[in-house]
Amino acid sequence: MTSLRFLLLSLLLFSSTTDALRKVNPLSKAVGRKNKNVAAPTKSLSTGAVPKKSGIVAKTTTEGASIPSHVFNLVKGIVGVGVLSLPAGIAAFADSPAAIIPATALIAAIGILSGFGFFLIGKVCAYTGATSYRDAWAKSVGQSTSWIPAASCTIKTSLACLAFSMVLGDTFSALLGTSRNPTLLALSGGVLLPLCLLKNLSALSPFSLLGVLGMGYTAIAMAIRYFDGSYQMPDGALVGDVAAKLQPVFGSNANVFSSKSLILICMLSTAYMAHFNAPKFYLELKDNTLPRYNSVVSLSFGISILLMSGISMLGFLTFGKACSGLVLNNYSNKDIWMSGSRIAVAVSLVFSYPLAFTGCRDGFMDILNVPMEKRTASFQNTLTVAILSVLTTGAILLKDVSFVLAFGGATLGNLLTYVYPALMYRATVKQQGRTEENGAVLASLLSAVTGIVMGAVGTKMAIQNLNN
Repeated sequence: MTSLRFLLLSLLLFSSTTDALRKVNPLSKAVGRKNKNVAAPTKSLSTGAVPKKSGIVAKTTTEGASIPSHVFNLVKGIVGVGVLSLPAGIAAFADSPAAIIPATALIAAIGILSGFGFFLIGKVCAYTGATSYRDAWAKSVGQSTSWIPAASCTIKTSLACLAFSMVLGDTFSALLGTSRNPTLLALSGGVLLPLCLLKNLSALSPFSLLGVLGMGYTAIAMAIRYFDGSYQMPDGALVGDVAAKLQPVFGSNANVFSSKSLILICMLSTAYMAHFNAPKFYLELKDNTLPRYNSVVSLSFGISILLMSGISMLGFLTFGKACSGLVLNNYSNKDIWMSGSRIAVAVSLVFSYPLAFTGCRDGFMDILNVPMEKRTASFQNTLTVAILSVLTTGAILLKDVSFVLAFGGATLGNLLTYVYPALMYRATVKQQGRTEENGAVLASLLSAVTGIVMGAVGTKMAIQNLNN
C-alpha cells in the first residue's frame, strides 16, 4: 500500500509539473562535436536559446533525425521480447479476466514514470552538455562515482542477454521439437558465438527491424487465437495439444493491491528500459530543443504503453493464471500462426544478440579498467567466450524468464529508470541555481522513492515467486 500511495502521488505531481516543464526555454547540444564547438547562449530569448546559469549550452542542431524517425526507433528499442512476459506478471497476482483493468492502469502508470525519467536524462544533457549516461552523472553528481551508473548499465545489459538466451532456448526447442538445454548449447556455440566474435556488427543492424515486425505479427496472431477460441477450455481446437500446466486457468481473483502485483511493476521497469540511450536520442534529434525532445518521449512511451497493454491483455485473457514466463510457450507447437511468431522472434533475437552482447563485453572491460592497448582481438575473443559461457550456463539453470525480467527490473531497472535520473536532475538544478524547477525536482525525487520502495518489495516477491 505504501508503494502504491507513493506511485499515485508521484503521478499527480508529474501531471501538475508537466506544463511548467514545457515552459522551460529549450537548451541544446551539438551532435558529435567537442568543446571547441560549444557556443555561449545568445542574450535574446526570441531565438529560442536559454540564458545559462551554469553548465554548457550549445547551439541547436540543424542536422539529425526527425521526430517521426526518432519515435519509431525509440518504440523499437522499448517494445522488445520482454513484452511477451508481461501476461505472466498479471498472472502473478490475479486469475480473473477483470484483472486486465487494473493491470492496464499499472502498465500506463509505469510507462508515464519511465517516460518522465527518460525526459529528465535528456534535460540533464541539455543543461550540462553531457553526451552519455555516464557523462551526465559525471557532470552532475560527480566524476568519482560515475562508475556506479556505468556498472549498473553493464550488469543490466548482461541480464538482458541472459533473458535473450533463455527465450532463444525456449523458442528454438519449440520450433525444432528438441530438448531445451542441448538446443541452447548448440545455438550458443554454433550461432551466437561466431556472431559475437565479429568485430564489425554494422551488417546486423538492419535485422533489428525484424523485432518490430515480429512484435506486430505476434500481436495479430495472439488476437486471432483469442477471438477464434482455439485455446478455450475444454474443447478449443488447439488446447488439447498444450501441456496441462499451460492450459487456461481462470478464477475470480483480481486483487491488484496484493504485494505480488509488484512483480508486474518490476517487469515493466525492464520492459520500458531504454534510458541509457536517452542522451543519444536527445543529441541526435534535429533541432533538439527540449519541447521537441519531450514530443519524442511522449509519443514513444504513449505508443509503447498501447502496444504493451494490448499484448498483455491478449495473452492473459487467453491463458489466465497459467501464463508462462514467455507466453509463446503456452501456444501449441502445431499452431501455424504462433509458429510464425516464434520464427520472427527467434531470427530477430539471433541478430540482435551480438549488438547487446558487445555493449555487455565493452562495459566489463571499462569496469575492469582494461587499457585500450590491451584490448587486443585475442583478449576480446577470450572474454567473449567466457561471458557467453556464463550466460549460457545461467540460461540452462534458470527456466523462467519472467523472474530474470522482474528481478532485473526491481534492482537495476528501478535505479536506472527512476533513481539515477532524479539524482542527476536534482544535482544539476542545485549546481545551476534553477530554483524555478524545484517543483519538478520534488516530482523526480518522489519518483525515485517510489522506485526504491517498488524495487525492495518487488525483489522479495520475485524471489518468492521463483521458489513457488
